[in-house]
Amino acid sequence: MKVLITGSTGMVGKSVLLECLEHEEISEITLINRSQIGFSHLKTREIIHSNFIDFNPIYDQLENYDACFHCMGVSSLGMNEADYSKITFDITKSLADILYKKNPNMVFNYVSGTATDRSEQGTLMWARVKGKTENYIFNKGFKDAYAFRPGGILPEKGVKSKTGWVNFLYTVLKPFFSILDGIMVRSSDFGMAMINSILRPQELKILENKDITLLSKIS
Repeated sequence: MKVLITGSTGMVGKSVLLECLEHEEISEITLINRSQIGFSHLKTREIIHSNFIDFNPIYDQLENYDACFHCMGVSSLGMNEADYSKITFDITKSLADILYKKNPNMVFNYVSGTATDRSEQGTLMWARVKGKTENYIFNKGFKDAYAFRPGGILPEKGVKSKTGWVNFLYTVLKPFFSILDGIMVRSSDFGMAMINSILRPQELKILENKDITLLSKIS
């Protein structure tokens, strides 16, 4: 199977990438990044693309994929709604639109978040924007689509956040990872759940922590 991954330079995308590299049914992995990941493997190729609002310049490189794992995202901390919406909704819309033209039979997986508001009417700005994004993906018409809503990710296999204070927090919490199971999702389980969503289609399309962990264990 051939998959696309966005956000592979971040903690979530790297978690998915590592599991795809180890999985025998994933034959080809294309990474779409703004900057080089500094990593190479026989399974991978990397497309460096600076403008994520417009994917037309790489249109011809986006054909014949079985799935897209859209792991790109930012914290809403300190951002106004317009800026956060541009990064969260507008980029996802642009990616989904162009991939649907090329691969309508693909699975599109979006990394969302716990407490996302699909009514788009709530008081939390980030939850409304993510809800709008989820709604757009589910209504696009892909063969299948999932919204992954982890409450947090416990890093394994050398996975790190790009944010220094987040890495510090994980270092402090590491002795308590076993206690946090269920509250957060292990990075290897998150990656495996993404892969299993392609191999074993699920009726449940919005996956919270426990759902992600359960999906990761299906064999």
